[in-house]
Amino acid sequence: MKLKLLDPEFKPRLYQELIASTAIKKNTICILPTGLGKTHVSILVAAYRLEKFPESKILMLAPTRPLVNQHMKVFKKYLIGKDEDFISLTGKIHANDRKILYQNGKIFFATPQLIKNDVENKILDLKDVKLLVVDECHRSMKNYAYTSIVDEYVKTNSDPLVLGLTASPGGIEDKIEEVKKNLHAEAVEIRTEKDADVSPYVQETKVEKVFVELPKEFREIKETLEKIYNQKIYDLIRAKVIPSTKISKKELLVAQLELGRIYNQNKDWQALKAIISCAQAIKVGHAIELIETQGVSVLTQYLTKLTKDKQSSATRRLLEDYRIKKAIELTEKLNEKRVEHPKLEELLKIVNNEVKKKPNAKIIVFANYRDSVEKIAKSLEKNGIEAREFYGQAKKSGKGLSQKGQIEIINEFELNLFNVLVATSVAEEGLSIPAVDIVIFYEPVASEIRTIQRRGRTGRTEAGRVIFLITKNTRDEWYYWSAYNKEKRMNRILKGLKEGDYKQKKTITDFVRK
Repeated sequence: MKLKLLDPEFKPRLYQELIASTAIKKNTICILPTGLGKTHVSILVAAYRLEKFPESKILMLAPTRPLVNQHMKVFKKYLIGKDEDFISLTGKIHANDRKILYQNGKIFFATPQLIKNDVENKILDLKDVKLLVVDECHRSMKNYAYTSIVDEYVKTNSDPLVLGLTASPGGIEDKIEEVKKNLHAEAVEIRTEKDADVSPYVQETKVEKVFVELPKEFREIKETLEKIYNQKIYDLIRAKVIPSTKISKKELLVAQLELGRIYNQNKDWQALKAIISCAQAIKVGHAIELIETQGVSVLTQYLTKLTKDKQSSATRRLLEDYRIKKAIELTEKLNEKRVEHPKLEELLKIVNNEVKKKPNAKIIVFANYRDSVEKIAKSLEKNGIEAREFYGQAKKSGKGLSQKGQIEIINEFELNLFNVLVATSVAEEGLSIPAVDIVIFYEPVASEIRTIQRRGRTGRTEAGRVIFLITKNTRDEWYYWSAYNKEKRMNRILKGLKEGDYKQKKTITDFVRK
């Protein structure tokens, strides 16, 4: 017997059915690599719940609007129902109209913030929702909107069921436990690319590291900036703000926030002095990262923005330092000579070779900074390679891509209208970007979650390559090994969670037969 609400074209894989067989019985987190059909698992569970509770509703949450629309598109394709049953909700729809939609629709797709507001304002009652799907559920931490929605749902619903979906929950055991707790999860269903029921659907992905040397002229700028940075760090150690020189940008930001709280309470002059040192260390540290990992043109753009920042006293004082003046002068001279980071040359070589071998090759280049994205895309175009820039919507200033613009670019990429998508982190999570031949990291990222998400863009339907461009003896190397070790730790934790998992399991079809 088949689930009646599933379209005949829907052909679930065995591992999807096995995961769904757990998820129909208890609150479950589904951990499945990118491209292996997490949404299909949620469709199976949704179909089961709608058949069991014909008058019920399904609610699927996703962190971004493009993801929300993407999920609705897949559900409409494979679940049998009227068009008006499937509803994508946005804040642009008036609250009273949303209330009517909640009453009349069956399957809803929305961002968590909207649902949180509607629950708090009594526009939405969760008691009729018989399945709550939480996509990218590794975000279910602390004060993120997912957490309060799940709490309210479990508290008010007589027969709640929660299904969390993620490709990578993170490499810290406490974090995984927190996600489980926040989703009220009783089961964790994990599949890796090496599992027997998954491996037939996964192609080999070759990981390569390409190392480059930091040029002598770059090192001179870096060393000049490091003198300022080290001085600020030692000032903070002496003030007992931080314990040692081994300090991350994130830790400096946390220290800055705490100092701000102290200053606001006591108007302590020493706290204000430390706030300025903290802010200067963060700014100079960022400049060092740019010269190490991005190059002169991107650093020039950043330093130009700094010189225009007249409001910050920390910046004004920093710009008076003779060493920062020297660093700006050296950077401008190199920029006038159009000296590029050696990574750019390596990237052009890799892309040129691939496109020569395979003219319709699809390649994604990930870069952390929008300035780098623009630089890389222009360089590829100059070398006769069709490329498109891909980033999020503008926040404070500068140009941005609307969601409609993002979708258009993805469609063009799928149709082979260009070879290379040069993207910021906006292309990491969830978006339905076609499988590619090569994923290039213009710089490694320290997050194992982001690394896994980027890597998952290749090796789906055929063998893929992942290439890391790494500047020797810089934070590129530290970030690479940091993510590598976190991922190894995550895999050990997940292996522990999986122990005893391969008892004889029934598929969802077996449950329907009853």
